[in-house]
Amino acid sequence: VQLQASGGGLVQAGGSLRLSCAASGSISRINGMGWYRQDPGKQRELVAGINSAGSTNYADTVKGRFTISRDNAKNTVYLQMNSLKPEDTAVYFCNAAITYYSNQYYYTANFWGQGTLVTVSS
Repeated sequence: VQLQASGGGLVQAGGSLRLSCAASGSISRINGMGWYRQDPGKQRELVAGINSAGSTNYADTVKGRFTISRDNAKNTVYLQMNSLKPEDTAVYFCNAAITYYSNQYYYTANFWGQGTLVTVSS
């Protein structure tokens, strides 16, 4: 199982970006999915999460500006980021709790994408 993130880049303050993260492999079910971010020298923090029923939660710092969504048919989670601020600059990681099958058995594990850099200039 792999998570492949994309969509990061350089944007001016006030602009928008959309991140995508697609899961692939021998997937039986994707449970919770989320986006985290990390500044150098700081801990990774939760930005937004979405469960299998579509319920969402957000960090206070991004509420009203970011929207997380998922497409279960495509095993993909998105993060629409609007009204970006310089303090949103970070490496963004996607995360998913995935039930997969291997050698006739089912397992559930937490997977991380490779990270995508978002830079917001002032």
